Amino acid sequence: MKIVVLDGHALNPGDLSWEGLNAFGETTVYENMPDEQIVSSIGDAEAVLINKAPITRETLAACPQIRYVGVLATGYNTIDLAAAKEHGVVVSNVPTYGTAAVAQYAIAMLLEICNRVGHHSAEVRSGRWSKEDWCFWDYPLIELEGKTIGIIGYGRIGRRTGEIARALGMNLLAYDANAAALASVKEAVDLPTLLAESDVVSLHCPLFPETVGMINKETIARMKTGAILLNNSRGPLVVDADLADALNSGKLFAAGLDVVSEEPINADNPLLTAKNCFITPHISWAPKETRQRLLDIAFENLQSWINGKPVNVVNP
Repeated sequence: MKIVVLDGHALNPGDLSWEGLNAFGETTVYENMPDEQIVSSIGDAEAVLINKAPITRETLAACPQIRYVGVLATGYNTIDLAAAKEHGVVVSNVPTYGTAAVAQYAIAMLLEICNRVGHHSAEVRSGRWSKEDWCFWDYPLIELEGKTIGIIGYGRIGRRTGEIARALGMNLLAYDANAAALASVKEAVDLPTLLAESDVVSLHCPLFPETVGMINKETIARMKTGAILLNNSRGPLVVDADLADALNSGKLFAAGLDVVSEEPINADNPLLTAKNCFITPHISWAPKETRQRLLDIAFENLQSWINGKPVNVVNP
């Protein structure tokens, strides 16, 4: 069997090993893959592993040997699932690898907003402390105990984020479009209530047509003045321009973002110049331990498909 990894660099920039794939068949690993070279690079491979490389209807038609697409991530919106099913192609993802790391990162962004550790450390190293009184601070320092965090999307990552927030003494509200996710959750509320009552709103929902742009000028208007928004889920959940306006006007105090609507970020994205907007380059998922777990599960997915018992299938 021939196996192709189309865009392996994001998952494995060199500190992990693809060696395990050789047990399954002849393997070719590409670090990055321009869209126009995807078809020629796949060739007659039966199994294709991708991170964000698009697998379109046209690609599937041009590469009729494909029988399996393994997503080296949780999100699979770059794959035409309907076309894959029509062509008899199984698509599997890795749904659970990053729960701890992504929840940790959401809270890390919140703590940076509230304490500005990086800024004050840099100021000390510049020599400023030796010229000041016994202490100084340049931004409001915020205590989180007693504040309310609203979690939108109460799956594995949302729940873990809530657990960490509770450990900091925060109150919790939870909303999920899937009512089953909120069964027996005493903190469950509707979305308007969550927006109105939360000091911090943290997004942990998937990207579906109905969730695109869910944080926009109308929903932001329902939020507390001075609230904080966190998003390390999916960039298009937020209308970038509306968030930038809310930050610049003072409607929102700050935002912590590990994702934006188009990635890599465009140079003219208004969030780059918005007040109190902390942006990192989609790295919540990237600790080595997390990436190794992802790779191990991706190998297990491939083995299960070879054994005729595919798991984590997203196009049943």
